[in-house]
Amino acid sequence: MSLLSVTGLGKSFGGVKAVDGINFELHSGELLALIGPNGAGKSTTFNMVNGQLKADRGSIKLNGKELIGMPPRDIWRMGVGRTFQIAATFSSFTVVENVQLALLSSDNLLLATWRRATGHKRQEAMDLLAQVGMAEQADRPCSELAYGDVKRVELAIAIANDPKLLLMDEPTAGMAPKERNDLMALTKQLVIDRDMAVLFTEHSMDVVFAYADRMIVLARGRLIAEGKPDEIRDHPKVQEVYFGTGKTFEKKTLQKESAE
Repeated sequence: MSLLSVTGLGKSFGGVKAVDGINFELHSGELLALIGPNGAGKSTTFNMVNGQLKADRGSIKLNGKELIGMPPRDIWRMGVGRTFQIAATFSSFTVVENVQLALLSSDNLLLATWRRATGHKRQEAMDLLAQVGMAEQADRPCSELAYGDVKRVELAIAIANDPKLLLMDEPTAGMAPKERNDLMALTKQLVIDRDMAVLFTEHSMDVVFAYADRMIVLARGRLIAEGKPDEIRDHPKVQEVYFGTGKTFEKKTLQKESAE
């Protein structure tokens, strides 16, 4: 059975169909890229899976349980983590305290104001930081970190509730090419080690083709292609949507993006 099953998903804003009856599945141990040009419906789809938007129609099931109608916090407690396009941490807190706060929330103790983050599951927080290569910087304030390291801390926070599914919204936005590759290689290793699944949106095609196991492509709210990277690279509808006619996802295109 699929970990995530999306069927007939639709969302309209006024008379505009932002997402128009799309279907896809995601399995444990898999990275699935959700791509498409601006206005394709990627963010709307992403936010419906996360519960930030309620679908007008269709179904979103995690391990067979319907998510539509559930608030984001309940979806998170079911084992869905998320990172954001712009990484957000508590800059005045240390790296390890940020992860400890996530563990407090995972244990439903965040509102127990008498508890201090510094006293909660420090070793578990350190283990999470070790998984993302940030243990040596555990006691530094997040305000002192380079942006690539902040993204690693955010990833540790996102896996603090041991998610089955991780949603990553533009995970490499604002990062240099080496940082992008390092973060996605780390994510791929976490998928293997934890047997979780990742659904991610991304504009950097070098990242998508290098790390996605499968890809789904949206255009004007509809799913126009689904398959492995090599299949998507040569798909005529995808070529037309991205480049018009006569061009493809050639290696030189990816190399140019890698250098930006």
